[in-house]
Amino acid sequence: MPTDAALMEVLVVGAGIVGLAVARALALRGHSVIVAEAQGAIGTGISSRNSEVIHGGMYYPSGSLRARHCVAGARLLYAYCASHGVPHAACGKLIVATDESERSAIEAIYSRGMANGVPGLVLLDGAAARALEPNLACVAALHAPATGIIDSHAFMLALQGDLEDAGGAVAFDSLVTRIARTGSGWTVQVGEDRLPFDCVVNSAGLAAQALAAATEGYPADRIPRRVLAKGSYFGCLGRPAFSRLIYPAPIDGGLGIHLTFDLAGRIRFGPDVEWIDTPNYVVDPMRAELFTAAIRRYWPGLPDGALTPDYAGIRPKLTGPGEPAADFRIDGPAEHSLTGLVHLFGIESPGLTAALSLAEDVADRL
Repeated sequence: MPTDAALMEVLVVGAGIVGLAVARALALRGHSVIVAEAQGAIGTGISSRNSEVIHGGMYYPSGSLRARHCVAGARLLYAYCASHGVPHAACGKLIVATDESERSAIEAIYSRGMANGVPGLVLLDGAAARALEPNLACVAALHAPATGIIDSHAFMLALQGDLEDAGGAVAFDSLVTRIARTGSGWTVQVGEDRLPFDCVVNSAGLAAQALAAATEGYPADRIPRRVLAKGSYFGCLGRPAFSRLIYPAPIDGGLGIHLTFDLAGRIRFGPDVEWIDTPNYVVDPMRAELFTAAIRRYWPGLPDGALTPDYAGIRPKLTGPGEPAADFRIDGPAEHSLTGLVHLFGIESPGLTAALSLAEDVADRL
């Protein structure tokens, strides 16, 4: 707990999972915290349009923010779910090689996961993988037992409850249009109101770059480009054929069209990767053909006509097609020399898993 002299008035912009986690962390340290949310409810953007997976951390380069915060965040998240009654399940997943050309990719993920400290990883041959999941087709697989699923909205409600219990609040329908330097603090424009704060955290997701551009004194050349990757999801009719999540070898821009399910056991597939210029959340039914071909590589028994359009999400990437995936970007005072200001860019997957660890990192930077 900070001393009274260190207590600050903090504004967090964006009431998604990461914004709520940051606000909670700051409020628990004794600061006065308000979350400004442009919409009328929490988590209406990226946080409500994802796979709801608790990731292990084996995909990301060792030493990266994504790797560090995913591994630490998963540990914190499981403990948080247990202590707060957030519905979740450590169901595990298999990352599969459907032919010999993909075996080296699976082995590389295993090596990276071991270096990152991901618990329980085991390489399996095809027979061992099929012993776990008889409907699966593969020549090899990586078993990740610590991967799980979560009710993301229940998680956000718990974070909001902790924030409010600690004296913080969420202000809905509050669009921040400008952040201006005032002495040692910041003045924030919300509608017709100009409100003073000691610190501001930009966790605006898809709008993070626009808000950074509207921040007085923040160098324009520090604002990374925003690359939008739309991911569609399809539901699946019929009884569940798997008890674990099934992921193919990763593809350019994503982890491949994978099989997940919610806590009620409802199967869904996705996301795919569709590079777009303007956000839209329409699922094109014609993409079912692409999905069917991808899914049948690891589940040949997918019935004809079983896929139904479900929902779509958009990932705020910092790199585009054919480029190596960028790391999370936490731009704080040590990077840009402006006290009391943190911009978060490119917080896509595994942002949900990493949220509690990311929150402590952001709080430490203010």
